[in-house]
Amino acid sequence: MQTKPAAQRISVAHSPDSDDAFMFYGLATNKLDTGALTFTHVLKDIQTLNEEAMRGTYDVTAISFHAYAYIADKYVLLPHGASIGENYGPVVVSREPAKAEQLSSLKIAVPGTLTSAFLALRIFNPDFEYEVVPFDEIIDAVQEGRCDAGLLIHEGQLFYESIGLHKVLDLGEWWNKRTGLPLPMGGNAIRRDLGPELMREVSKALRESIRYALDNREDALQYAMQFARDMDTELADRFVAMWVNDLTLDYTERGREAVARLLSEGFKRGIIPKNVALEFIDSD
Repeated sequence: MQTKPAAQRISVAHSPDSDDAFMFYGLATNKLDTGALTFTHVLKDIQTLNEEAMRGTYDVTAISFHAYAYIADKYVLLPHGASIGENYGPVVVSREPAKAEQLSSLKIAVPGTLTSAFLALRIFNPDFEYEVVPFDEIIDAVQEGRCDAGLLIHEGQLFYESIGLHKVLDLGEWWNKRTGLPLPMGGNAIRRDLGPELMREVSKALRESIRYALDNREDALQYAMQFARDMDTELADRFVAMWVNDLTLDYTERGREAVARLLSEGFKRGIIPKNVALEFIDSD
């Protein structure tokens, strides 16, 4: 008699945002047959996830690509699950009109020093004053005058104009003009010590979850709405479409080149202490 394989519990950590919720809809709602694998979902903001990744806390974790430079000894990248912006990205906004050339004279609220948005902004201009503020409080910090400007990495990118804030710089537009490449923000990484076979099994399940969400978009979006922070469905749909798309299912060579370029630029400018080679597990 064949014995049933022992259940393997995998911790998956990601942000409590509509785009991540959309991506993991298939797994979180048990729509997929994952065999002996069971998944435990942990929700934390991206700066916390970056810090936890340095300790190897979770089996699979969403990370900023900036943070990958510091955790490559513990984690390898999955070949899917990336948030990559094609000619759009994080936006620096201000209460009073300002130009990108004035950034050095502004105090900027940023969502974390390990975020890819912060790395891209420092590549654009390494000399500015900043304060780390939780990503969902950055708009308040700007509106209340605690900071002159804010670096928006989430849905505020879509509605800042409607509340009277001004665009100073769209980092995705700048990066595309400079490199011809999309601007990569974050991806999913898996712990090396799980071993090649288990990493491939987990990778397959996560890819199927993304595919399931894209194939069942309306249901997945309804699930994701509980994480949409008061966005209406239309705005949430636009936000999800920005960050969960074909490049999420597969980086493509161009997407991988964009990640490598971001990290190498950070190293050349002394922002990242060592030049890190990208490493992905074998595609499933």
